[in-house]
Amino acid sequence: MEERRAVALVSGGLDSATILALAREEGFSVYALSFDYGQRHRLELLAAGRLARALHAKEHLVLRLDLDRIGGSALTGDGEVPKGRSGEEISRGIPATYVPARNTVFLSLALAWAEVLGAKDIFIGVNALDYSGYPDCRPEYIAAFERMARLATKAGVEGKAPVRVRAPLIHMSKAEIIKTGLRLGVDYGLTLSCYDPGPDGRPCGACDSCLLRKKGFEEAGARDPAGR
Repeated sequence: MEERRAVALVSGGLDSATILALAREEGFSVYALSFDYGQRHRLELLAAGRLARALHAKEHLVLRLDLDRIGGSALTGDGEVPKGRSGEEISRGIPATYVPARNTVFLSLALAWAEVLGAKDIFIGVNALDYSGYPDCRPEYIAAFERMARLATKAGVEGKAPVRVRAPLIHMSKAEIIKTGLRLGVDYGLTLSCYDPGPDGRPCGACDSCLLRKKGFEEAGARDPAGR
């Protein structure tokens, strides 16, 4: 049987852990792709490595990008990470943790690797419900990138099967994502969601990502195995 390959963007958080498991459930040989882009929470890459091993990725590639030299985001050192915000505040506007064009850059490199691998599917863990206002996490963005990929690739020009950008979590709440991962046996204790962890990897518990994670586990009626 011919190997079905997929590239999965794996940050080390619970969303990317879930999409990696979903891709495996569909029978894909998954090639995990992570980025060291100058993020202050670079410890997430250790979590990405743990997930790639635990969920049996065929390969885990970590690419270095100097997005911190461009700046424009609290995640790359420009300003403080917002903390202690209410759910209403989190859902309103584009936060300081938005990294300009991040998903466009990441998906473009995932597309390049998919072409080399002969993979027809790219999995990304974006979410349009419990998200922090990022414009590149919306369904219309994913659809637009997929259209662009058909124009920008050899396979698309030659009329072969186009690359699909798969965002299976995009219409799920954080609780639904967690329930899906638990059904698939994901160990969320391996993940790191925090935008501003301590040197020992301990989450701050107050950034938007920590708060959304806490809310998700509470609404899922599950205990966070990472003790958050």
